[in-house]
Amino acid sequence: MKILLEKIKKIFFNKKKTMDIAYAGKWFAIFILIGIIAGTGSIIFHYLCQAGIYFFMDCVAGYRPPPPAGEHNLFQPSNTEFSRLTLLILPALGGIVSGWLVYTFAPEAEGHGTDAAINAYHEKGGFIRGRVPFIKTLASAITLTTGGSGGREGPIAQIGAGFGSFLATIMKTTDRQRRVMMAAGISAGVGSIFRAPLAGALFAAEVMYQDPEFESEVIIPAGISSVVAYCIFCLHFGWGSLFDSPDFIFQNPVELGPYFILAFVLAGTSFIYVKLFYGVTAFFKSFHVPNHIKPAIGGLCTGIIGFFLPQTLAFGYGFVQQAIFNETTILFLILLAAGKMLTTAFTIGSGGSGGVFGPSIVIGGALGGVVGKCFNLLIPGIITQPGAFVVVGMAGFFTAVSNAPISTIIFVSEMTNSYHLLLPSLLVCSLSYLLAQKWTIYQKQVKNRVNSSAHSGEFFVDILQAIKVKDLMPLVKKTTLIPQGMSFFEFKKHFSQTKQHYFPVMDDDERLTGIFSSTDIREVLFSIEIEHLIVMEDIAISDVIIITPLEDLNSVLQKFTTKNIDSLPVVLEDDHGILIGMLDRREVIAYYNLRIQKMKKKAL
Repeated sequence: MKILLEKIKKIFFNKKKTMDIAYAGKWFAIFILIGIIAGTGSIIFHYLCQAGIYFFMDCVAGYRPPPPAGEHNLFQPSNTEFSRLTLLILPALGGIVSGWLVYTFAPEAEGHGTDAAINAYHEKGGFIRGRVPFIKTLASAITLTTGGSGGREGPIAQIGAGFGSFLATIMKTTDRQRRVMMAAGISAGVGSIFRAPLAGALFAAEVMYQDPEFESEVIIPAGISSVVAYCIFCLHFGWGSLFDSPDFIFQNPVELGPYFILAFVLAGTSFIYVKLFYGVTAFFKSFHVPNHIKPAIGGLCTGIIGFFLPQTLAFGYGFVQQAIFNETTILFLILLAAGKMLTTAFTIGSGGSGGVFGPSIVIGGALGGVVGKCFNLLIPGIITQPGAFVVVGMAGFFTAVSNAPISTIIFVSEMTNSYHLLLPSLLVCSLSYLLAQKWTIYQKQVKNRVNSSAHSGEFFVDILQAIKVKDLMPLVKKTTLIPQGMSFFEFKKHFSQTKQHYFPVMDDDERLTGIFSSTDIREVLFSIEIEHLIVMEDIAISDVIIITPLEDLNSVLQKFTTKNIDSLPVVLEDDHGILIGMLDRREVIAYYNLRIQKMKKKAL
């Protein structure tokens, strides 16, 4: 019994384990706090959007776009008559106010916030100025509720990311910890406002790169914050998914043919969309007018399109909801997709504030609806539910523009509660990703972890550890061993005929016993009177720093820097007395640089 009690004491009262539990508890509390703030921010931003839509779109313009099934209007509709002319002007007025706010107080809050957060992760150690989330919130709410086309994920991502970064700055954390806290904020904001907590966590870890890579250290913290934020948001607005959908079931493999074609349609359209978006962005950047006026000009262009196609203004989620239940026509969906690409490019490309996930969902859903309806007309016995193509199109199109296939599949599944469509979604998203890898709506994404400044030090060590000395054997130089009994007088003759700087010393059995450099002989070089008396054993250092063929280059470089040595003797693995040759530090660095260049070329 006494022994058992001792074991229990060791398990539960071990000082190191207690410290580990306290450390884990501290960070658990921090990520919960980030989730609470992000969830609260989502609630506030949602209220601002609802109030803005009611006041500007409804009361002023008389336009009442339908909401998705899981998002009810918080205000009773007004009696204002619909005015197309007001819709034409309204986005420009919103652009003036939004542009003034952004370019006066936080220029980095322009455009879609997710890109700014990605850039902060890779290049700024996760640092975001404290004012950015507040300016982004106000500017985005004004832009989106006056008719500007954009999504809510960009602003809410910056709200969560900004708080995570702010908290990290107060706590004086390392850059690595700040990056993780910032990413947790992104996931909490996005996961809560779209009611997709799992997707929010995966999105924050996946969207950082163009290649299919995840920030593994981000997933667990992001998951904690996302779940907390989601619960807070849903406790206030109610549980359930953002979109309602019939019980779509995939049960006929022949359907994969039309889905295959859908992937090509989505990938091709994504290319047009990204080129259009950044073409408009480049135009406005080169446009010689004050920056705060540009969103107003972009808003005017948006308003002109909205005059003819009101469904392309603001969010547009309600029209996707209608398409899921097959309540729209093919022509309506084509105009919705084309118009939404234009209004989004003009709204955000001109410097307006909003996200690009929301518009991509609408565009993808519309394109999916068009393909689904066409195949329903051609082969009605096989394609019986065109609405399923809307759901899969949402996932496939955003995958094509974002290079984030896994999180997008989960996103759409959670948003629509359509888990039975995972198989066609996986096919379409995989194909869309493969076809559209060369372009992305998130320009601040880097190719992979090797190309990220956030991981440059880690990969330096990782790559060095993967390279062994045996890989550099062609670069190991053969060298003459100096007999330990050789007089300094004899060595001077040898020294005058060589460019060597390091000289291994051997005993009578030709085994390595020491080494000296050209610097070590400086003291006796001009002492002619004793050069016959000194033998090389007296000058050589017996405590030789050696390397073996199986050592990695990280260990080798550490040995080079220990005493600022430029060349080290390479000896046999099982007999350190047998010299193979000398390896120069310059050769090691050159080999490393060559390996990096090859890796980068391979990644392109």
